[in-house]
Amino acid sequence: MSPAVLAVTAHAANAMALGEEMVPIPIAFEMVAVIVAAASGVLAARENKLDLIGAIGLAVLVSLGGGLTRDVILQEHNVYILQQPLALPVSIGTAAAVFAFPWMVEKPDRLISVLDIFAVGLFAVMGADKTMAYGYPPITCVMMGFITAVGGGMLRDICLARVPYIFRRSNLYAMAAIAGAITYMVLIESLGMWNIAAAFISVALTMFIRWWSIRFNIMSPTEFDPHKMPEPVKKVARPVVRPIQRAGRRISAKMSHEAEHARTRPRDGSDLKRGGSARNRRSQ
Repeated sequence: MSPAVLAVTAHAANAMALGEEMVPIPIAFEMVAVIVAAASGVLAARENKLDLIGAIGLAVLVSLGGGLTRDVILQEHNVYILQQPLALPVSIGTAAAVFAFPWMVEKPDRLISVLDIFAVGLFAVMGADKTMAYGYPPITCVMMGFITAVGGGMLRDICLARVPYIFRRSNLYAMAAIAGAITYMVLIESLGMWNIAAAFISVALTMFIRWWSIRFNIMSPTEFDPHKMPEPVKKVARPVVRPIQRAGRRISAKMSHEAEHARTRPRDGSDLKRGGSARNRRSQ
């Protein structure tokens, strides 16, 4: 058997082994995430008066751009957009349908917002899990999960020449994705939980954080001022912040006491001699 055939066979075997290690997300959930992300891309295209090609391009970027960015960074020769035969057709079909019939998604705005954060949580889990299957450390898995979740929206905003939404003040959109990826890694690595259960918990937590931030209007801060924090955040942070504040006050009081003691303690004989010799030299 030729070396080229052996290499292709080995690569296929590695891909199959990787597929067995990764969390088996139901294909219906994956397609829901792709459809919702593609629909949001088309809505952004209509707001900016783009044509059909522009709408399809934005839809593909939003729905599959995060995973593509992740796979380009990892360079493991396992690109989701190429290996999942339904991903690209579903994204393009959704874009064409929403562009022709925008009323399908403009009316049920609450449902779209719920499905949107569901897609973000699912993409975060899928990105973290795929990176973990390659043997990368947890911090890298969390970063790749975050990129998978919000990378498509970031590419959309770059193409539209505006500040990416994840960098602007909002209702904990990016933070919810990070929390979902971290939760998944903790449940898998530290608790050894079944990956399907960990995925559902992580997606649910992502959706809850997003809902909580919208319900109480919790916004990501542009500057830190603890006195201007919303009351729900203060209630959650108070048990953690108070011990830190008390420890800081004790350390500050101790340092102030030591500095005061150093200023008021009497000088020894050597200090007096050095002082007297210095005065004699000045008098001469």
